[in-house]
Amino acid sequence: MRIDEYRKYDGLGLAELVANGEVTPRELLDCASAQAKSVNPALNAIVRPMREQADEQLTGTLEGPFAGVPFLIKDLSQDYAGLPTASGSRSLTDQPMPEHSTVVQRWLDAGLVIFGKTNTPEFGAKGITEPTVFGPTRNPWDHSRTPGGSSGGSAAAVAAGIVPVAGANDGGGSIRIPAACCGLVGLKPGRGLVPSGPTFGEAMHGAAVQGVVSRSVRDTAAMLDVLAGGEATSGYSPARPDGTFLSRTDKDPKPLRIGMYAATSVNPAPDTQAVAAMEQAAKIVTDLGHTVELLDASPYDDTSLNREFLLAWFTYMAWEMDEVKRRTGCGDDKFERDTRIMAALGRSASGVDYLEAVEGRHKHVRALATYFDTYDLLLTPTLAELPPKIGAFELAKPLQLASELLLRSRTAGVLRYTGIVDQMIDDNISWIPYTQLANVTGRPALSLPVHWTPDGLPMGAHFTAPLGGEALLVQLAGQIERAAPWAHRYEALD
Repeated sequence: MRIDEYRKYDGLGLAELVANGEVTPRELLDCASAQAKSVNPALNAIVRPMREQADEQLTGTLEGPFAGVPFLIKDLSQDYAGLPTASGSRSLTDQPMPEHSTVVQRWLDAGLVIFGKTNTPEFGAKGITEPTVFGPTRNPWDHSRTPGGSSGGSAAAVAAGIVPVAGANDGGGSIRIPAACCGLVGLKPGRGLVPSGPTFGEAMHGAAVQGVVSRSVRDTAAMLDVLAGGEATSGYSPARPDGTFLSRTDKDPKPLRIGMYAATSVNPAPDTQAVAAMEQAAKIVTDLGHTVELLDASPYDDTSLNREFLLAWFTYMAWEMDEVKRRTGCGDDKFERDTRIMAALGRSASGVDYLEAVEGRHKHVRALATYFDTYDLLLTPTLAELPPKIGAFELAKPLQLASELLLRSRTAGVLRYTGIVDQMIDDNISWIPYTQLANVTGRPALSLPVHWTPDGLPMGAHFTAPLGGEALLVQLAGQIERAAPWAHRYEALD
């Protein structure tokens, strides 16, 4: 199979070719490896090749809905037994994991051939993918820009045609942000639907979940069928719809009522191309018979949500650093400066502060529940700005010097009273203010590639659904994909 032929198929399409005997899994793996060899030096999407493990898989029997399809997993919270999960951190590059994560095992059981791990920021803590230890991943549509994060390596690999679908996860937008930056489908499942075990429980009190980025709606839906469902170590026994998620993708939903907004407290004037993405989605669904209404404002308190989200995130970074130190015996020098700043800010918060931030999620759940009494879905842009340039979020030099001094003197809690918190909110939230809501409230959400800028950059539209709304999201996504397909766009990428 030629690479140009390989790139035309989604994951289920490649699996069908294997099932029909038209191509072998090894031929597909060779195509994926050749494409990786061609584009990865420029993109830096794959940071740990696993060809030896993939070849070993090919010696056995491959069964399942994706049997024989090449696949990449994210180098964060997706453990492969015997290999390190570096999590974008110098502290973990040589620490092999003792067992497969549940999602990795489910991908193997589905017949996927895992041949590499993808780049991520340190501990997935940013919406960009620029770890010091591995270097930045670049956007296939514009190499000067980020592919987003934290699943930026996976998104870049999928957009560039290395694989049709790849492992991702999402604690604040990390599936949907890179999907929007790279022109992909990105579904964040609701809390508890996909397990996080067996080594770890719920990350960030369930705000972080596992999933994929893909080029087609049906791959995303079929992957949810593969991943969904609890395990013995789960905190929930999740409910699932009748039938499969995949079976919903070719059935039109009933007429829906959808509210939309774009302006937020942290970014009251989003980029015109971000608004255009939302408006393009609104036009498509209106033409399909749905009703879209412009809201006067956000239906929840986005100012408090963002601050509570970041406080919880900073505290989680403090715990993450301490946990890695316990496991490895390493010192602070193995962590990036920004990670140490976030951890210091987290340590400066009291237990009551943290609990207030976590418990505060319920007011946002209530606000969203009230909204869904009237509307079926919430529509926004996925990004408020164009994908930023590589290096755009480096701390200003004075703040770098001040933070290094405070970190060395172990007085970094003082940072709470400087401008650094405001800058980190601006850097981390202002260009992506829409995605955290779904993580905080545990609701499913989806980014779709419905718009490209005049310069050829993709921009996503973002739908948030009520609890248990994954089936509705893939149903609407399938309808949108049929009405305004995007598969032809990838032909422009070499």
